[in-house]
Amino acid sequence: MIKTLGFILVLLAVSFSESSIVHPISESHRSAALELFSAPDGSFNSLEEAYEALRTFEVLGIEKSDGISSLTCQSVVDTLGSSSSSLKDVFYALKVQRVLKCQPVWENLKDVSSRLQSTISSASSLLDLYYSVGSLVLIKDQTTDFEVTLEDASGIFRSIKSLSQSDGRWRYNSNNPESSTHAAGIAFETLAGVVTLAPSEIDQSLIGTLQNGIVKLFDIIEKYDDGALYFDGKLVDTHEYQGPISISSYVVRGLMAFADVTSGTINVPGDKILGLAKFFLGVGIPGNSHDFYNQIDSLASLESNKVSIPLILSLSSTVLSLTRKDKLKVRVNTVLGSSTPAVTVKIVRATVSGLSDSSIIEDQELKFDPESGFHVLETLPEDADVGTYNFVFKIDFHDPDLTNNYATGGQTEVTIYLTGITKLDGAEITILDSDLGSIDTKKKLDLAGKNSIALSANHLQKMRLSFKLATPLGNAFKPHQALLMLRHESNLEHVFAVGNAAEKFEIVLDFLGLVDKLYYLSGRYDIQLTVGDAVMENSFLQSLGHIDLELPAAPEKATRPPPQPVDLNLRYGPKAEISHIFRAPEKRPPKELSLGFLGVTLLPLVAFLIGLLRLGVNLRNFPSSTVPAVFAVLFHFGIAGVLFLYLLFWLKLNLFTTLKMLGLLGIFLLFTGHRILSHLASTSVKPKSA
Repeated sequence: MIKTLGFILVLLAVSFSESSIVHPISESHRSAALELFSAPDGSFNSLEEAYEALRTFEVLGIEKSDGISSLTCQSVVDTLGSSSSSLKDVFYALKVQRVLKCQPVWENLKDVSSRLQSTISSASSLLDLYYSVGSLVLIKDQTTDFEVTLEDASGIFRSIKSLSQSDGRWRYNSNNPESSTHAAGIAFETLAGVVTLAPSEIDQSLIGTLQNGIVKLFDIIEKYDDGALYFDGKLVDTHEYQGPISISSYVVRGLMAFADVTSGTINVPGDKILGLAKFFLGVGIPGNSHDFYNQIDSLASLESNKVSIPLILSLSSTVLSLTRKDKLKVRVNTVLGSSTPAVTVKIVRATVSGLSDSSIIEDQELKFDPESGFHVLETLPEDADVGTYNFVFKIDFHDPDLTNNYATGGQTEVTIYLTGITKLDGAEITILDSDLGSIDTKKKLDLAGKNSIALSANHLQKMRLSFKLATPLGNAFKPHQALLMLRHESNLEHVFAVGNAAEKFEIVLDFLGLVDKLYYLSGRYDIQLTVGDAVMENSFLQSLGHIDLELPAAPEKATRPPPQPVDLNLRYGPKAEISHIFRAPEKRPPKELSLGFLGVTLLPLVAFLIGLLRLGVNLRNFPSSTVPAVFAVLFHFGIAGVLFLYLLFWLKLNLFTTLKMLGLLGIFLLFTGHRILSHLASTSVKPKSA
């Protein structure tokens, strides 16, 4: 427990600094896409899932399999050919068709277009208009065989616009007074489709009013401490909660779609577009396929748009080692990792965290390496010491005209850790007499090596531990934690914080004042020192040795030590293997003598066989009929089996196994013997009766 605790703050400090830095899409997203959108049999549960997978693969540059294409195309053909297909299914079928270009579906599109036109004229729900208008836009993009337009585009635009609210949110229909951010994103994309399908230009006053509504919606955007921005809300129509990823994705798609079809400027600040990009990148890899698609599709919309293209400034590492002389490397990319126009990255300033007037770098331009794509600071200043620094970066375009097309966030502040090896000096441990403060025992310590000291003290004495810490430049250094632990032989642990004054760290343990905390437990205490920091490369957890304490007996009302957890492995774990020593086997006669005795025991059998041959064997009573002859042979085999079983008993079998097998053979012999003896009895009776 203490070993983990000794370094947990260090790990938290490093991971916190890394979490505030976002990076563009990487290979890990491509691997996650293949896992989240896996379709072993090549089919998906719905066309919506199929489109999300195909769109994600398209953005990430992943090649789709032939199995997915063939099965999904069949579903597209069936959906577009059926008059009972829902508006949502038709919408996603056309989206899939745009990606896969399935054949043949063109002959169905005119009928689908007519059905959609009639639906729009009577639709009152925003979702119905979203699917219908979106489907018509997809048909228009995919065919030139017939014209696809909305005759009353202005009326439809006004009808949808009537669902907007003063705060930028929208309603799903006129009968529901509740508004939603999710509905606003759907409305923007639907109105973009209406503008696309309009046979003539929409009234610019309507366009301007909608642009102002978009700006108002961004006034209620929510913000994280790291600058990431997102939209949140509730899906009112079905009372189903949509997460920030889904809602923000709909708003981004709707905004970019409307900006693409209108000529005016939407005055959404570039910082807010960059904040949305940081949000989508900052969530890492979502755990479900729907959120993953929304993340990737939104980033694709931000990658190239008419409002403002966000640029991501990322660092190869926020931890730089002064010992290894690491270089500061900065990269500027789009959200999908594409290259950017020519830019210059400058360090506006670099200061020690918490000290704004302690600048080590000011207005320094980084050198661009065209091979790696990094902007590099070759060497850190000589006065740079270990510690936590705030670096402020700025991106400047070589072409000033591009400034309005891209969002860089102005100045970007990043926390960077400069690490190094601290100097450990003057370490010693001393036993002091309490009354005079005189030194009883003093031991030098080598905190960079190994220590194994042995001390002894009583309750009237004190123990003092002291050491010095300094940075590579000789400045005083205070680590995140400096802990001294005493562990009793009963595994009871006591932890003390080591205080400091400038470079010197010191702790004095007065055992007379600690007898209650030590529960009056005399005996051996192991001494362990932990010193660690995020910027200290030689952090350590080291055993210094032990001290034998002699404490007074505990009074009756003294606090008892807490019960220690039982090591279940000692109680229920595997026991030590028991090695048996068997009696040495008795001495046996030579092998030749044993074989000779075996031959002597076989002589009577040989003599018996020879005697049978000399006297002549009478086989006249052996049955001549087939069935009795078979039973006779089996009976004699049974007798031979019994004799063979006796041999096995003598060689290897035990008594119980032999008796079980003999019982089975006995039943066999009883059956066959009864049959053959019955036959012999019947044949001997016939001649007498004759």
